[in-house]
Order: sequence, then C-alpha cells, then structure tokens
Amino acid sequence: MEATASSQSANSSPQLPSPNSWSGRRHLIDTKDLTLAEVGYLINQAKKYKKDLLARTPPHSALSGRILANLFYENSTRTRLSFELAGRHLGMTVLNLDMAVSSAKKGESPEDTARTLGALGINAIVQRHSGSGSAQRLADAVSDQISVVNAGDGINAHPTQALLDLFTMLEYKSDLKGIKIAIIGDIKHSRVARSNLWLLQKLGVHVHFAGPASLMPDDLASWGAQAHESVDEAIKGADFVMALRIQLERQETGLIPSMEEYARLYRIDHKRLAAANPGVRVMHPGPINRGVEITDAIADDPELSLIERQVANGVPVRMSVLSALCKLPQKNEL
Repeated sequence: MEATASSQSANSSPQLPSPNSWSGRRHLIDTKDLTLAEVGYLINQAKKYKKDLLARTPPHSALSGRILANLFYENSTRTRLSFELAGRHLGMTVLNLDMAVSSAKKGESPEDTARTLGALGINAIVQRHSGSGSAQRLADAVSDQISVVNAGDGINAHPTQALLDLFTMLEYKSDLKGIKIAIIGDIKHSRVARSNLWLLQKLGVHVHFAGPASLMPDDLASWGAQAHESVDEAIKGADFVMALRIQLERQETGLIPSMEEYARLYRIDHKRLAAANPGVRVMHPGPINRGVEITDAIADDPELSLIERQVANGVPVRMSVLSALCKLPQKNEL
C-alpha cells in the first residue's frame, strides 16, 4: 500500500492548477473562498515539504526570524503540535501561550491579546477558540503585519484539517472528481464536516452525510450534500469513509440516547464497510472514541485506516500554509 500511495502522490491532481506563486492571501479562516489555484499551490508545496521531511533534509529557513504564536483556548494535541513542528521546520520561533495562565483569565479578549502580540513583533497567530466566527474577528483586529490561521472556531471551520484530509485522499486517488465520501457522525457540531464539504465540493467530490437526525444541522438542505439517517446507505459505494467524534462538549444533553446506542447504529466496522467500493479507505480527524465511532479493528488496520497518515500529513500541510501566508513578497518556490 505504501508504494501505491507514494507513486500516486508524485503526480499532481489533474483537477488542481499548479501555480508557482501564492495569491497574496494573508489569513486562512475557512475553505469556502479558497480558489482552486490556492488549493493547488498549498497541496503541491505540501508535497515538496513532505518529501523533504521523509528524506530528513535539514530544516528550511523560509521563515527564519519570524515568530509564530499558538493561541489555543481549547484542548488540542494533533493540531497544536503539528503547527509547532511546522513552524520550527520553517525556521520560525514558536511561542505556545498557556491560555490557562494568560490575561485571558482576567477577561482579556482574543482581539486584545492579538494586539498585544502584534506590539511584541509576532508575525503569525494560530488560534483555536470555542466561538464560531472568532477567527475572522481576530483577523479583522490585527495589523497587516500579522497573519491569522484558524485552527478551529466553534462549529464553524477548521481549514487546515480539511486541507490535510484532501492531501491524504490525493495520495490514494490523484483524481477525486466523481468519487464518493461518506462522513458519519455528529455533523451538526462538526467544523471538520463543514470545512471538508466546502473544499471537496470544489473538486467534484460527492459528499454524503449520515448520523442521527438530532445531530444533523437545521440548514443541511442548503449545503448541497446528500444526507442519510442510515449509515449503511451512506457507505454504499463510498471510496472514503470519515468517522467524526461525538462532541459532547458542544452539544446539549439528550441528543443521543446513549453512546452504546449510537455505536450500535453508526459505528464503522468491517461488516458495514463491505458495502463500500473495493479499496475504500477510512479516516478520522481525531481524537477517536474507540468502540463508539469506529472499532479498534478498523482504526488499527494498516490497509484500511488512513488515520495515522492524516496526523503525519498535518505537518507538511501546515508548513505549506504558514510558508504561503507569512513569506515576504518574493517568488514562492521552495
């Protein structure tokens, strides 16, 4: 399987342009308004960074002298660490603010925190916050010397997760037009589902959602995706299946009878995957509630599961994002 992934990832997606320079966009807030040219640039740069990381070449100095501040008002392992590694691999000084002991505990707003960081010479801010729309408010508040990357804002968006998911999918299928992905679980509270939908639709992917009616958004009809209450119907003929975490911290009680009942109806296992297309691959943005959203056997299956690859791909993809947003005006070739 590794050889297949490597051979396919060497080729650019025929759907994505391969521009040699960045558009000039300064912030990454969501995937809605990313152009195909911007997506193509980020994906192709990430491929180059991944190749260098696998070859263990010396760190890049593209952003040497720049300072990155990670502001995580919510818990994170994969996203925070991969942004830290991405910044360091690019030569940045990386500051991880402990929001539990910052002035946020005294009532300081994220916008005022960002202004303070700007006064200290910070060049980029990666923020995760529980408030939907908080990333855009932050971008509106900072000076034009600072780039803002949204690492998740409430239920709204998580653009770098969607980009790394796309990157991972392209390693296995170089042309995604017309393929089917089934995204299963708590769609209502999932910024990952939204960001993936906005991004994958640009490439002609057929996105199908499945989950309890209580965990489907009220405005789903306007999303342009097909919804199923039956997970088996959603998985039928799918090329990729993505399970989502049940986000108990974002939902009111009583939306599902119990975790056991949810697992019985929606857990991804080998039996359910039998209805998918041959060669189906399984994804999960993490963290996983094992035995609830997905079985251990699927999560740990080296043929079926792309979960660890998603985590690993977070570093080169986030390197690509930081490099694009934070470089001085110049040619953007690596």
